[in-house]
Amino acid sequence: MVANIWSGSKVRLRPVLPSDWKCFHDNDQDSEGARLSDSIYFPRSEDGTKAWAERTSSKASEGDNVFLAIETLDGTLVGSINTNSCSSRNGTFKYGVAIFREHWRKGYASEAIRILLRYYFTELRYHKVNAYVYAFNDGSCALQEHLGFVQEGILREMIFTQGKHYDEYVYGQTKDEFDKLNPF
Repeated sequence: MVANIWSGSKVRLRPVLPSDWKCFHDNDQDSEGARLSDSIYFPRSEDGTKAWAERTSSKASEGDNVFLAIETLDGTLVGSINTNSCSSRNGTFKYGVAIFREHWRKGYASEAIRILLRYYFTELRYHKVNAYVYAFNDGSCALQEHLGFVQEGILREMIFTQGKHYDEYVYGQTKDEFDKLNPF
């Protein structure tokens, strides 16, 4: 069997497919999950989610900024991962990950992040990654620390939800730090 850089022992990263709309739509109903990973948005119709999945599936990446689906090796869609603010000049980028609630704490996020970072560090020559985490998201803070990220800063009172402001933590990891923790 041929090795695929986008696959691990639990998950693989792939483009979003139009048929993924239902899983993403169902996940949109989890307001607390939305709050932890981004924001609670206005409700979207099934047709709206179908249109989003169709657009996303046919949209080319913008430079090195990408939005990918995370699925188990048996083909179950479990979440998504994305990169943004990619600067090839500086060798820096940011990432975000969201796992559907019923798939939390199974190691899917950790493996998806490692797959993504390995590609950006070894194939695209990036040197540094940052993750921004809401202070009230204990699970995500623990995930960053488990992966060897270092908390580099606190952006005070950056996030407003549930009637108050919260801090946002900045976590970072360099290629050298990643390589020491993730030997091939």
